[in-house]
Amino acid sequence: MSIKFKVIEKGRPGVVGGGVKKYYALTQLSGEQTLDDLINEIEKKSSLRSIVIRWAIYALVDVMRDRLADGKIVRLGELGSLRVNISSIAKEKAAEVKASSIKGARVVFTPGKDLKKMLHTLTYEKV
Repeated sequence: MSIKFKVIEKGRPGVVGGGVKKYYALTQLSGEQTLDDLINEIEKKSSLRSIVIRWAIYALVDVMRDRLADGKIVRLGELGSLRVNISSIAKEKAAEVKASSIKGARVVFTPGKDLKKMLHTLTYEKV
């Protein structure tokens, strides 16, 4: 299998009219896998029933949500890790930075060694 990509033309952000436009590769996604699809695949590869797999995944999500809300890094072994990252409004002085300066938060995923290694072995196909 290979990652399919298409070619798109983009201008430079912030330049009136886009400036000199250039061409870039953009991933052409080929569908999706739902949680049910993943559970069915796991069930075929194990002796566990789908209801047990589903329960374990939902329990994991609940625990991860709580730990992330506590400001902890959630390490998932070879899969990778999750952490909360915040963005804030810049202030002139450190004393001016308060909780109200925080604009938002997001969960950041950092892949583990096996996933990073997989990224170096991908092949690509232009569509």
